[in-house]
Amino acid sequence: GMNKRVLVKFSGEALAGAEGYGIDTQILDYIAEEIKSLVEYGVEVGIVIGGGNIIRGVTAAADGVIKRTSADYMGMLGTVINGVAMQEALEHKGLSARLQTAIKMEQIAEPFIVRKAMRHLEKGRVVIFGAGTGNPYFTTDTGATLRATEIGASMLIKATKVDGVYDKDPMKFADAVKLETLSYDRALEDHIKVMDDTAIALAKDNKLPIVVANMNDKGNLLKIIQGDYSKCSIVK
Repeated sequence: GMNKRVLVKFSGEALAGAEGYGIDTQILDYIAEEIKSLVEYGVEVGIVIGGGNIIRGVTAAADGVIKRTSADYMGMLGTVINGVAMQEALEHKGLSARLQTAIKMEQIAEPFIVRKAMRHLEKGRVVIFGAGTGNPYFTTDTGATLRATEIGASMLIKATKVDGVYDKDPMKFADAVKLETLSYDRALEDHIKVMDDTAIALAKDNKLPIVVANMNDKGNLLKIIQGDYSKCSIVK
C-alpha cells in the first residue's frame, strides 16, 4: 500500500504528562493503543522518542558546567529510557516490539542495524530507535528524519501538541493561520518551528514528507495513514 511503512516521532515531553518530567504510564498506554491501530491496519511502524522529559542536552549544557557533547550524550541516554518504557507499553498491548540504539548497550537493546530493523518491520514488529543519531549536536528530530530515510518510510509523522503548522504560534496569537501544506523551503526560510533546519534539509534532500499532527487527537494517526489529512499539516 501507499503508506505501508511510517516513522512516528514523539517528543520526550509528551510522555511526561502534567508532571513535566519522567514518564506517565497512562500516556504511554494511550500512545501504544494508537500505534496498535496502525499495526492492525497493516502498517509497519518505526518510532523515535525525544529525551526532554528526562534531560535536554542544550539545557544541561547552558551554564558551561557540563560540556555540550557530554550533555547531548546524556540526552541520548534519556531517549533510551523512554524507548525501554515504550517497548514495554507496546508489548503490554500484545504487540511485538524491538528497541535499537545508536549507542551500543546490548543488555538493554539491540544495536542499530538497518537491515535488521527492516527485517523486524517486515515481520510486523514495531521498531523503536533510541539514542538519536548517536552523535552530539544533532536533535532527535534529525535522528527521526535519518531513521525514516534509512528504513524507506513513506512519511515521517511528528506527533505534537498542535494539529499542524501555523504561520505563528497559535498559543500566543489568536490570528495564527494553519498551513495545510507547505514546502520544505518555506519551513526553512520562515523558521516556522516544524523541526530544526538540519532535519528539514535532510527530509528535503530525500523527499520525505513530514506530517505534523496532534498526538492527543485519538484515531488521527490512522486517519492520516488512510489519506485523511484534514487534521494535520504536511511539509513536502
